[in-house]
Amino acid sequence: MHAAGDATSRAAGQHARSTVVRLRLRTLVTLGVLAVATAVLGRAFGLQDMRFLASEVALLASMFAISRYVLPLVERRDRGASAEEHVGSLLEQLPASRWHVIHDASFGRGNIDHILIGPPGLFTVETKSHPGPVRVGRVHGATIRQAQAQRDAIEQVMAMRVEPLLVFSRAWVDRPLARRKGVRVLPARVLIAHLRKRKEVLSHAEVDEAHGHLRQALIDRETRERVVRGRRSMAR
Repeated sequence: MHAAGDATSRAAGQHARSTVVRLRLRTLVTLGVLAVATAVLGRAFGLQDMRFLASEVALLASMFAISRYVLPLVERRDRGASAEEHVGSLLEQLPASRWHVIHDASFGRGNIDHILIGPPGLFTVETKSHPGPVRVGRVHGATIRQAQAQRDAIEQVMAMRVEPLLVFSRAWVDRPLARRKGVRVLPARVLIAHLRKRKEVLSHAEVDEAHGHLRQALIDRETRERVVRGRRSMAR
């Protein structure tokens, strides 16, 4: 059993979804505050007062900025959260007696969408919502570095080989399962079949031991972060 709210009991896409909710809430609050302030100034000083006119300009400028920059960002984050949730639902098909799945984990290099531990070994899964088409030979830059960094973070903790998977939740991929700089690229539709076909390299006991080690490492890190946050808040 996991303790409520511990670092290994998060739902797929939890961090991304909470970010979307926060962005939407802040956007609504910002517009609401500006709209109320504009109405108050108009009633108090008249519609021709410079303070009212300035508040109207600020409201219009905010609406433009939100439509131009914030809403596209929210849409991208929403697609990303949906992609993580979709892949997370697919991973539920793996038998719980043989596989352990940890969602939304962090070792200081950004969130890892999913970590898989099963008879074929350890895998990190970075999900992307890009609709495609995706050509493996053109996948590069930050996308590959992110998957590599996630692999390196888990290997450092576990002292075991980890395979990074880059999974596109809804894209057509020209060469499914091909590698790009050590990262295997595939569409979500073949993920479960691929994992089931992999050669087994860990026994049941080794899978459980690796999961216990990783789980404890995540809980320890989360505890340290809470202590640091507590000290910072007391120092303010």
